[in-house]
Amino acid sequence: MAYTANPTELSDLHAFDEDLRAIRHHIHQHPELAFNEQATASFVADKLKDWGYEVTTGIGQTGVVGSLRVGAGRRSIGIRADMDALPILEETGLDYASQHQGVMHACGHDGHTTMLLGAARHLAQTRRFDGTLHLIFQPAEERGFDSGATAMLDDGLFEKFPCDYVFAIHNHPGMPLGQMLFREGPFMAAGDRVFIKVKGVGGHAARPHQAADPLVAAAHIVVALQTVVSRNVDPDEAAVVTVGRLLAGQALNVIPDSAEIGISVRSFSTEVRVLLKKRINEIVESTAAAHGVSADIDYVEGYPVLVNDAAANELAISVARELLPADQVVAETKRLMGSEDFAYMLQRCPGALVRLGNGPATDGRGLHNPKYDFNDNNLVIGAAYWSRLVETYLACSEKA
Repeated sequence: MAYTANPTELSDLHAFDEDLRAIRHHIHQHPELAFNEQATASFVADKLKDWGYEVTTGIGQTGVVGSLRVGAGRRSIGIRADMDALPILEETGLDYASQHQGVMHACGHDGHTTMLLGAARHLAQTRRFDGTLHLIFQPAEERGFDSGATAMLDDGLFEKFPCDYVFAIHNHPGMPLGQMLFREGPFMAAGDRVFIKVKGVGGHAARPHQAADPLVAAAHIVVALQTVVSRNVDPDEAAVVTVGRLLAGQALNVIPDSAEIGISVRSFSTEVRVLLKKRINEIVESTAAAHGVSADIDYVEGYPVLVNDAAANELAISVARELLPADQVVAETKRLMGSEDFAYMLQRCPGALVRLGNGPATDGRGLHNPKYDFNDNNLVIGAAYWSRLVETYLACSEKA
């Protein structure tokens, strides 16, 4: 018979609220970039050891896994939080703002890590589960390629720490505070990056006929790329091709000899992802040739589509419905064009990513913005949610 007495409620974590805020502020003040999270990893590992976890460090360079086994249950569950920050100069003006110039937690990974630490402490104290819990603190989610998820997987993450399911949370500015957002199947897009160098022949601005202008060619490439989605992708599909960089020249009287274009490409299906790559390459090469210049293309395939397992997603929703008011649970939210390297873990182990509303994103306070800050009022919600999820999946046999 499943153990149901005294499952975790939000009120159970209220006593931790002040401590969780202090932890989050400490991590926020000491942000570290991808694969440089030594201090953060050490901080996490020390906390887990103090609470009785078996701790393994150095998984995926700076990753940490804390394991706790209770009872004789054979089930196992993994929960992942990311630890890295971004190369952004903080402009929040907070008294706990980043002490590392040009580096800040502008995506809320300080909050993700703190919520999981809160659950770790509570679960170690209550031990109301029967099975194995693996807490995965991952580096380098923001890297965009060769990320922390792949590094941990390459180090044998799920071979060393087998999980029936693995879960993660990412905060979501612009949605109501504490609202949990779910979606079965494809949830977040694949994210690819394209680096193009258009090479021509430079010259004097007064004698353009003696040059091969790469800037004009680059401008035509940028315009032509706007047709990739509008004229090549099925309107029932979703895709984005965004040119985020166009660099060329310095002096007004000089035609440069090269121009650089940077593109972000997003998609949800393998077929569309292949089509986008094909058309982008064709447009760049043919447009460059038409203008008498050449183009070098470095097409970097980034994170894959994040796909939530149906059973894991349903489990995640059921726990949220038990813990939160009905209007705080959105069971079928929209797909998101952002990308997440947790997708790699979901390719190897079934599980689900949950989005957690962070409140208004006014005054530019969205993700990756120098004014962004994780909402501390979510710390208890996230910690309580993780605790109850673990208790639900690793349900104990009722004691006599």
